Amino acid sequence: MIKLLLLYLFCKASSAGVHILQGIVSCVWDEETQKVSFDSLVGYDGEDFLALDLETLTVIPLQPRAIPVKQTWETYKVGKMIVKMIALDISVVFKLLLDKGKSFLLRTEQPSLSLLQKSPSSPVSCHATGFFPSRALMFWRKDGEEIHENVDHEEILPNDDGTFQMRIYLDISSISPEDWRRYDCVFQLIGKEEKIINLDGATLRTNRESPSNITLPIIAAGITLVLVSIAAAVGYVVNKKKIAHENGIELTETLNPEI
Repeated sequence: MIKLLLLYLFCKASSAGVHILQGIVSCVWDEETQKVSFDSLVGYDGEDFLALDLETLTVIPLQPRAIPVKQTWETYKVGKMIVKMIALDISVVFKLLLDKGKSFLLRTEQPSLSLLQKSPSSPVSCHATGFFPSRALMFWRKDGEEIHENVDHEEILPNDDGTFQMRIYLDISSISPEDWRRYDCVFQLIGKEEKIINLDGATLRTNRESPSNITLPIIAAGITLVLVSIAAAVGYVVNKKKIAHENGIELTETLNPEI
């Protein structure tokens, strides 16, 4: 509606021909006074043309060609009343959206932390996922002191649900297992409490199976193979004896027809 009114004024004040009209409306909310103020900047043929103060409903020319529009606007009382009503409606909607969205935008969600090592020679990855907002810190500590040596960071990445994830690696090739307990991974949302996970074999997940998990299937497969081989051999022997026995009976009957 505001654009239509401005377009009408431009048509009355501008020359004939094709012209390009652009407009930007900004809203500013003062949390202390709970007041919403509006400003509008209008461009004409690619240049800043005039500014419209929606609170006082005054036009501010930004170049000489805008003076006729200001003069026309000053006499357009009905248009001013319509714009004022629109500004009030926008103010109410804007404050409602801010109130509804504030709890969502200002929410905080702590992540789940996990440790992963792909192989015995791989660095340990400390993975944090599901946190919000993205303003977060993550680092490794030794004996309570932040360390930077043998540490590698990855950038913060978004998740599909709107939360974020990040990783930080620690090279433990020169750290003995007895000293693992001296290290921990720390995650912290800016201004919030730290979340810590200790470097421990019990919490470290790997892609390797334990020896018992590998040995049992191998033993079972070996026993099965042996049993199958024995069964095949026994079957072969029994079958050979049966054939020999049958052939022997036939031969006896032929040589001793009277018996």
